[in-house]
Amino acid sequence: MADITTTEGWLTTADGQLYTKTWTPAAITTKARLVFLHGFSDHCNCYTYLFTSLAQRGIKVYSYDQRGWGRSVHDRKQRGLTGPTTRVMSDITAFIKDLPSEDSDIPLFLMGHSMGGGETIVYASNGPSEVVSQIRGFLLESPLISLVSKPWKSTVFLGSLASKVMPNVPMLQKLDASLMSRDPQVCKEWVNDELCHDTGTLEGLAGMLERTSGLEGGRTVLSEGRGEGGSTRIWHSHGTGDKICDYPASKRWFDGLQIEDKQFQTYEGWFHKLHAEPGKDKEQYANDVAQWVLDRSGPLPREPLKPRL
Repeated sequence: MADITTTEGWLTTADGQLYTKTWTPAAITTKARLVFLHGFSDHCNCYTYLFTSLAQRGIKVYSYDQRGWGRSVHDRKQRGLTGPTTRVMSDITAFIKDLPSEDSDIPLFLMGHSMGGGETIVYASNGPSEVVSQIRGFLLESPLISLVSKPWKSTVFLGSLASKVMPNVPMLQKLDASLMSRDPQVCKEWVNDELCHDTGTLEGLAGMLERTSGLEGGRTVLSEGRGEGGSTRIWHSHGTGDKICDYPASKRWFDGLQIEDKQFQTYEGWFHKLHAEPGKDKEQYANDVAQWVLDRSGPLPREPLKPRL
C-alpha cells in the first residue's frame, strides 16, 4: 500500500537466523514503535491487517517469526524448536536491541497475542531492566495465562521430566481452527497455511506450561515501576468467546495487578484472534490498539532525557 512500506529481514542469533518484518508509515510521521510477539502455531504475516492499520495511524510495527515458527524454520526438524523460556526471552531482548537506532527517540511498546501475550507478561515482569525500563507500555491480546482445556497435572509433570531428557522430541498439538475466529475464511486460511504447523517440542511445550503456571499461580508478578518513566502501563484485551485461552483466568490475573495505569478491554462473544474477527470488528480492534498506544506516545512529564534503545 502506498501509505505504508514493508521491509523483510533477518535477525542473526548465536545459533541461526530469525525472519523479521517491519511495517512503516510512509505518508505520516511515525509517532510510536510497537514490537509484536505472535502466538502458538502462528507467524507475523498472519497479522497483516492489524499491522497495516497501525502503520496507517503512525505506529511503526516490528515483528519476527519466533524460533520454531514461520519462516524462521529453515528445516522441518526445526518446527517447534523454541528452546526453554530463557532462550525465548533472550530472543526478545536481541530483537529489541537490534531495532534501528535512528528511531530511538520514538516511544516503544511491546505487544503479544496468545502465547506471545504470556511471553509479553513474563518479559515485562522479569526481563532485563535496562530494556524493560525503556518500554512505554505493554499490550496483551488474548494472552495465554491459562488454557480452557487444561492438561492433567500428571501429564504436565511427566512432560516436564521428559523434556529434560528428550527436549527436542516433537509433539503435535492440534488446535481447533473453528475456535480461532468467527470469520470462517480466517479459519480456512489458518488451516491451509503450512507455516501454522501445530508442532511443539517437549521442551518448548513444557516451558510454555511453566510460564502459564507461574502467571496463574502468582509466582510471576508484574509490578509497578517496570516501564519507561518508572510506570508500568498495561492494556489487556480478551474476548468472552475465546475457547483457547481462558477469559476468566485472564480477568482474574488483571484484577490482581497492583498497577495504576491498567485497562481491561472485554469483547463480548469474540473469539481468540481479536485482530481477525469479521467485518467491522477487526477494524474496531485495530483502532482500540492504536488509540491506547497513541494516547501514551507524548512526552513524559518530569522525565529527564535519556538514551533509548
